Amino acid sequence: MPRASGTTGAPSDKPQRFRGRDRLKKRYEFRRAQLSGRRIHTPHFLIVVQPNALQNTRLGITVTKKVGSAVERNRIKRVVREVFRRNRELFPASHDLVFIAKRGSTRIDYGSLLSELNRAAKKLRPEATR
Repeated sequence: MPRASGTTGAPSDKPQRFRGRDRLKKRYEFRRAQLSGRRIHTPHFLIVVQPNALQNTRLGITVTKKVGSAVERNRIKRVVREVFRRNRELFPASHDLVFIAKRGSTRIDYGSLLSELNRAAKKLRPEATR
């Protein structure tokens, strides 16, 4: 019997997990990306892209108190993780990504963030460094 899920969309053959190896955990990992990575501005986020020496792409999310209450900040992080988890093909392989939420991002939903990233997809690629 298939598992019931609360998401909509076509099932994928690939596992869509978000494991510990898929995230930035240490402060120095965030700082390294923020100091030397490429910056991509979208309407709701500043995305920092930095190559890493690993086989996988890792995600870090920063949402300050200036953006909203704890409930709103946690919701933003959940939406970003979900888009990352379900749409890995949008992101370059072997890179660290840091999403920094801008003010006004508290109302973003899955579809809005996905379309925002689709518009920025060309800039996310490593070939767009120049």
